[in-house]
Amino acid sequence: MRRLLITNAKALVGVHPAGVERVAGPSMAVLPTIAAGWLLAEDGLITAVGSMAAPPPLGDRHGLTVIDADGRLVLPGWCDPHTHVVFAAPREEEFVDKVRGLSYQDIAARGGGILNSARKLRAMPEDALVEQATGRLRDMMRQGTVAVEIKSGYGLSAESELKMLRVMKRLKEVLPLRIKATLLAAHALPPEFADDRTGYVRMITEELLPQVAAEGLADYTDVFCETGYFTVAEMERILEAGLRHGLAGKVHVNQFTSLGGIAAAVRQGARSVDHLEVMAEDDLAALAGSATIPTLLPSCSFFLRIPYAPARALVDRGCAVALASDHNPGSTPSGNMNLVLSLACIQLRLLPEEAVNAATLNAAAAMDLAGELGSLTPGKRASLLITRKVPSLAYLPYAFGTDHLDTVIIDGIPVRAGDALA
Repeated sequence: MRRLLITNAKALVGVHPAGVERVAGPSMAVLPTIAAGWLLAEDGLITAVGSMAAPPPLGDRHGLTVIDADGRLVLPGWCDPHTHVVFAAPREEEFVDKVRGLSYQDIAARGGGILNSARKLRAMPEDALVEQATGRLRDMMRQGTVAVEIKSGYGLSAESELKMLRVMKRLKEVLPLRIKATLLAAHALPPEFADDRTGYVRMITEELLPQVAAEGLADYTDVFCETGYFTVAEMERILEAGLRHGLAGKVHVNQFTSLGGIAAAVRQGARSVDHLEVMAEDDLAALAGSATIPTLLPSCSFFLRIPYAPARALVDRGCAVALASDHNPGSTPSGNMNLVLSLACIQLRLLPEEAVNAATLNAAAAMDLAGELGSLTPGKRASLLITRKVPSLAYLPYAFGTDHLDTVIIDGIPVRAGDALA
């Protein structure tokens, strides 16, 4: 048996009771902790937590690794429920265009943006995509990410969308973090279908989705419901087709305009609605009391200089807000969830406790992983973070730009080993 014992933690943070799979509204500010704590894991699962005032009865120490976390916080690993990390090339030339004053929509209108990435991805072999995405995900693991959702959407043809999803399947086989895959063929209208929107939607619903389901390549279906991309009616058709094939919905929505997509997504039982930078009263009302998780992407707002999502209004409406990085080559070339945590506090006005819950338990729930990850709860995976010596939890988002992590552990095995492991 492989055993891991973490002792003398300044605090175990996020020790939610068994059965709590999301926190919403005022409960988001409640982050259960055990001061001066210990955590025991066996064969990759947390088996017990407690206070150093009553250390664990270990008995035989065979196979036991001990980490002294003196002065350090122990937290659940970050869960990132919205990324696009499978892509062929960065788009730094578009970054320079943005600096010069062009908007996201301006760049897309002249053939950049998603269509730029699609051209490059179609030309790149699968092996090269796997190699590049593996490097990005290894960087994200070192930054504390233990679970990630990856979207397709840079293929925009049946062949290339399937290629992206097969890359994700291979990533699951070679990397220790949990990966969920999402079909986002409805990311943009490809040139081949520029005059046949109905035909492209039909290709997704009648050709692509059945093949994806038959090969078990995706967990979710997604649609970019936005002015200039896909309409609410098109989104509904695609989500309905996904549900017929066993794939729950996730939706890019309200990034630039409010079209009524949130209410439609909630009616469709979407697992999450993501972005939400532009929200009307009807949008907030549609989410209040629903099971759909609003997933916010503050580093996208930071990079594009667009409005930030109204996190406080969502929390006040009783929502279970989640956070994600939106790591992609065009609008968020970073998968650093530590930066997301800081932006959530600085720009979204979330309390540190709310931000941690949003980046752990609620983010796991947005990927249907809250039974495995997102809290330091016995029975869950031992996928967690040990910080460097810090004065408090609030110091993590406060001292932005500083690497606060000492050790990152996934399923009981360090993927980043710091001084605490020495």
